[in-house]
Amino acid sequence: MTTHTPDTSPAEDTALQARNRRRRSQLLNHFIAYFGALVLLVPLNFITTPDRVWFIYPMVAWMAPLALHTAWAMGLFDKKR
Repeated sequence: MTTHTPDTSPAEDTALQARNRRRRSQLLNHFIAYFGALVLLVPLNFITTPDRVWFIYPMVAWMAPLALHTAWAMGLFDKKR
């Protein structure tokens, strides 16, 4: 059962729900890529240069785009009606 606000029609609510599902799916793919890359980088770091920890740099650098993508998926950048 879908409920709609007085401002929106049921068709608009359905479109909004589809958009939100798509955004969550894209965000999940981003998280999978992030953690997948780290799963590869951490052992690579300790195998190739155990005396120098460098996997932190790509991990931290990727956090900002991931945070922005999360905010976008949550709708924080959407225009208010």
